Amino acid sequence: MDLLSQRQQPAARELLETVEEKVGLEARWDVMTVVERLAESLTLTRANRDYLRSLIDDGSMAHALRGEAAPDRERISTVDELLRHSRVYRTSEAFREMVEFMSSFRDYAPYNNMLVRLQNPGCAFFATEADWRTRFNRNLKDDARPMLILAPMHPVMLVYDLDETEGPPLPQELENFAHFEGAWRAEWMTRLLENGRRLGIRIEFKALSSTLGGFATLARGTAPWKMRIAVHDGLDEPSRFGVLCHELGHIFLGHLGADSDFWWPGRANLDRVAVEIEAEAVAFIVTKRLELEGSSAAYVSRYLTTAKVPAAVSMESIAKVAGHIERMARESIPIPRRRRRPRG
Repeated sequence: MDLLSQRQQPAARELLETVEEKVGLEARWDVMTVVERLAESLTLTRANRDYLRSLIDDGSMAHALRGEAAPDRERISTVDELLRHSRVYRTSEAFREMVEFMSSFRDYAPYNNMLVRLQNPGCAFFATEADWRTRFNRNLKDDARPMLILAPMHPVMLVYDLDETEGPPLPQELENFAHFEGAWRAEWMTRLLENGRRLGIRIEFKALSSTLGGFATLARGTAPWKMRIAVHDGLDEPSRFGVLCHELGHIFLGHLGADSDFWWPGRANLDRVAVEIEAEAVAFIVTKRLELEGSSAAYVSRYLTTAKVPAAVSMESIAKVAGHIERMARESIPIPRRRRRPRG
């Protein structure tokens, strides 16, 4: 319960190790029963119940109790490498420039942020014409398209996406935030797309904001699709691949919740710091093993605020998901069987 209250949803093996450390080795005989009871407890949130249920229905808790399927230590050591590079990047001039740029934006009310997302789902940075000019020395482009928000003492206020402005060069991280390069093989993308479709993940390439590489979301009401991913079509192929690995990471790590077949877990109660570090660590491992170089260290540096990895980050989940996505890029995989057990 302490882990759940702290918004931690570790992989089954990590959960078992924590219980044994706090209670003793004898706790392993009761842990499955406790997890089953908590998974049905209405005192927990739906997200936490789904998380616990996924540990049972996907077989991971049973595997952990039997001592099977230990995480790949090589992949975990690669995560350590990413975190080291990210801490170094935090001391760089490029990082300071990025922080100053982001901190200059007006703190708009949550409702206005929602209005902007409805009008432009890919918008990451927006401001009024006056703010763009005075704070960032940027001017609106000809025929710049405004978005409407509510404003005190006025019925509405016009704001503009970063892409509707022009001016001085942007911070390095914004210019190269989703860039990957190296010895590219087109069949990796072909296999990843096909394997994603087999799992009910609809993947699209479309125009997005220049500061948004892609996003993953639920595919509501669009059977047979379970999830939907959009990737910026303005990126080159290696960069599209790196972004796709990140977004698939969100799905397979359970950040959007479990699917109906429990082909991936439900870990939807993590905070933004944990989910972004986990997803980018997955992308870093996969691309590095395929000899692609990217900007993962700069990306993770935004979220890595201490010398330690946030407790909510699951190293085991990262290692397993990275291995799964790498396999999806290298070979065709069969559609897995349904895992959910019938309820009595």
